[in-house]
Amino acid sequence: MDFLTMFLFFNLGGPEMIFIMLAILLLFGAKKIPELARGLGRGIREFRDATKEVHEQLEEGSRDKDEVKSKVK
Repeated sequence: MDFLTMFLFFNLGGPEMIFIMLAILLLFGAKKIPELARGLGRGIREFRDATKEVHEQLEEGSRDKDEVKSKVK
C-alpha cells in the first residue's frame, strides 16, 4: 500500500497528518524517529517480498494446471 492509497483510505488531511507527526515526535523523540522509520521500511520490504513470492507461486501453480489440462485433451 503506497502512501497516497493509505492517505485516501484513512481519509487523512493536512491537519491530521501534522497532528500524527507531532504525536510521534513527542512520544518517541527526535533521535528515535530514524530508527523507527528504518524498521518500518524493513517490515514493508519484507511484506512486499513475501506477497511477491506467494503471487509467483500461485501463477506457477496456475501454469502447471493449464499444462496438465492441455495434455489431458
